[in-house]
Amino acid sequence: MKKYIIKLSPEERAELTAVANKQRVDAQAKLRAQVFLASDASNNGPAKTDRIIASEVGLTVQTIERLRAWATEVGPIAALKRRPSTRVFTRKLDGRGEAKLIVLAKQQPPVGHNHWTLQLLADRLVELRIVDSIDDNTVDRTLKKMNLSLT
Repeated sequence: MKKYIIKLSPEERAELTAVANKQRVDAQAKLRAQVFLASDASNNGPAKTDRIIASEVGLTVQTIERLRAWATEVGPIAALKRRPSTRVFTRKLDGRGEAKLIVLAKQQPPVGHNHWTLQLLADRLVELRIVDSIDDNTVDRTLKKMNLSLT
């Protein structure tokens, strides 16, 4: 038995049908609209099982269940969009770290090297305990942001 049941109002059904039939629409939104229309348990809906819907649209049963749960939580129209990300991005280099990187990049490279490489700079930042760890791509992006070149 379904835990999350979707019952669409005539307005929601009309809007979802419009999204499902549009040519120029986000593929994920179109797919979700098709799922919600197929799982509609109202008087006008087909109320198909998750297995049938999954085979028709090419998704797994678990994905159909998650989509229905999301739609009952926020509404089927709002569920056409992706969930907001909960990931928190923390910067490796703050203003002081960037300043130290710039000073470091302008200094003479270590003995045995003709010039600084991104990896050498990253390793040196860790050595100086400016950061715990850092990728050379982060060093590259920071230098580009400051219009600095290693050559």
